[in-house]
This record gives sequence, structure tokens and C-alpha cells, in this order.
Amino acid sequence: MPTPQRYKTTIWGRLPAFLCYAAVLLTVLSAVAHAAAQPAPQDAAQWLDRIQQAARQQNYQGTFVYQRGPFVQSSRITHYGTKNDGEYEQLESLDGKPRKLLRHNDDVYTFVPERKFCVVEKRQNKDAFPALLATSGDHVLSVYTPKMLGTDRVAGIESQVIALDPKDGYRFAYKFWADAKTGLLLRAQTIDPASGQVLEQLSFTQIRIGVPLDKAPIVSGMHNTAGWTVVHPPLEPVDMEAQGWKFGSPVPGFRKVRELRRPMAATDANEPPIPVDQAVFSDGLAAISIFVEPVKNNNRKEGAGSNGATHVLVKRSGDYWITLLGEVPQSTLQQFASAIEYKPPR
Repeated sequence: MPTPQRYKTTIWGRLPAFLCYAAVLLTVLSAVAHAAAQPAPQDAAQWLDRIQQAARQQNYQGTFVYQRGPFVQSSRITHYGTKNDGEYEQLESLDGKPRKLLRHNDDVYTFVPERKFCVVEKRQNKDAFPALLATSGDHVLSVYTPKMLGTDRVAGIESQVIALDPKDGYRFAYKFWADAKTGLLLRAQTIDPASGQVLEQLSFTQIRIGVPLDKAPIVSGMHNTAGWTVVHPPLEPVDMEAQGWKFGSPVPGFRKVRELRRPMAATDANEPPIPVDQAVFSDGLAAISIFVEPVKNNNRKEGAGSNGATHVLVKRSGDYWITLLGEVPQSTLQQFASAIEYKPPR
């Protein structure tokens, strides 16, 4: 059987000249109409905001797969969005060692069965899949150019496909598949815009949207911790600028979203924990964390590396190690590092 292109050529070869001209005209007019029908950036911004709202408000249950190079991990998620009591969520790992996360709004319980260990803390990242944004869709589109790519199917569901191309070389490109009815994010890809290579992907393989509300197992799981060692990691806000750190504004679109202090175990078990300060910057999609920790009792080394879309850069500045980590190109971390200044507070 001839290929579509050869078949088309064969048919056109038999057409009278005036029909050829008519067909060409129709093709041109169709392309013009298609371009005119492409949604404006504001429409794309509304889709991004809709994706975020659906992740919070919809009831859904499904299995999704995370892929980064040869690494593949599957998880099961159940989410309920209630009108009066906020969100309830259960997330379970299906590969490797079992892990379970239970969440009510910002209260998170992470269970480690082989150690009978439960970590209780406040949620910090509100853009985890299938959520998406750390800010508004309008802000995201100040540094990304949207393209509406029509419809496709993911896990048997009709989806709107949206591509976001970076306006500079400081970030990666993205491609999203959102349920055409509810806006729930079904697949997300992080793409190297230079090569077109997919660096990371999260995708539902099975999903039910609109499942009946049944938050009871999540509520009972969060309250039934008898026999588990429950740990509340110390975590506190910190003003890094008051301590003498200045980060500048090295890359357009990135804003500081939070600053935290958490302890890290010292190499020598007899030494007290090392205080680690973390500043997080985001452009709405990509996030960069800057960790600052004292050199004393710490055996870090300077260097750079990457894993999928995540890059890391470690530098020493006087008596401190500075570690930059983010889903951005290495050059972006270098740009951030060059803008960091430290002056001891008086």
C-alpha cells in the first residue's frame, strides 16, 4: 500500500489544473483559519490555573508512573477535595520498599513500614503531581511561550495538550496533557528544548475521576500511630538576609517563595546536628533550592552533576558550603551562584 504522501501525489497528478489551484487555496485558507483559532496566551493561562484547581478540588484515584532515564517508579494516589474540610490524600509507592503518605491539607504523615517509623511534618511543596503551579498561570507565561497542540488521549481520557517553550536559555520546556472535562493533569513532560529529549515524565496509566468521597481510611490512618515511632522533624522559618545572605535577581521570572532552617546529622555521630538554611526560588514551574551550611564538621566537596532534569552545583564560600539544586540547566545554577553575596551581620 502506498504511503499517505505517495497516495496524495498520485491523486494530485490526475487532477485538472484548476482543481489543483482550488485545493491549494483551501489548504492555505484552512491554515489561516487554524492559526486564527489558536487560543491566546490568556486562554493558556486559564488552562494552567484550571489544572491547579482540579488537582485540589477533584476526587480522583489512579496509578501514575515517574520516568527519568532508565529509572521508573509507579505510585497509587487517592485524592478527595471536600467543600468544608479541604483536601485528603493517600499516596503509596508500588515499587521498591513500601512507603505511604497520608495528608490532610498541609499536615503530612509519611510511614516507613520496615522501620515502623512515621514522620509528621507540614507540607512545603504544593505543586507536586498532579498539581502543577507554584504561582499563577499569568506569571508562568511571562517566561514561557504557550502552544495549544490540540487533543490526545491519556489513560483512555480525552486530553488537551499544552506546550510551554522557555523564552530564554535558563529553563527547560514542558508539555502537559490535561483532562478536557475537568482540567486534571494526566501527563507532564520536562523537555530539553535544544535536543527535544524528554528528561522526565509523570503520567497516569489508570485514573478514575469523580470517585465517591471516602476519607475515613485516611483520617483513621493519621490518628492510628500506636506502635509506630513518630518523629516531628524540627523545621522553622528563617530570615537569611538578616543573617547576611543576599541572592540578588540573577534570572528573570524566579521569585523567592520560602526560607527554612532544618538540622542535618553531622558526619560524626557525637557532634550536634548541623543547621542547614534553605531558600527556594520558583518561576511557577521550575524550582531552585539554595542550601547554606557551615563547613565545620562537614565533608562536602565542590562540584556539579545532573540526574534527568535535576542539576546540582556545590561551591564553597568562606566558612560555608553552598549547594544549589533545581530542575533547570546547569548554567542557571551558575548564574544564581554568581549572584550570592555574604556579609556577616553586625
